Amino acid sequence: MEQQPQKKEWTKPELMQSMSTVKPVMTRVPLRQQKSDFAYWQAQPYAARLAALEAIRREYHQWRYGAEPRLQRVCAIVKRK
Repeated sequence: MEQQPQKKEWTKPELMQSMSTVKPVMTRVPLRQQKSDFAYWQAQPYAARLAALEAIRREYHQWRYGAEPRLQRVCAIVKRK
């Protein structure tokens, strides 16, 4: 039988030391100096743009109406001979 590798048990100081090496990456930029997202979205494929739009639409309907949107029932009176 092969020996399986042992999982490393982290002690709290080791864990805290490893977590402190991750640094957040962000920059403060005045609102008027922000880059436009237009170039990014133009570079995305058509299907990805539609998927993002659908996700935004669903999120809006969930926030606004508290439910998933559904198709409306449409009734039409048709005159028969």
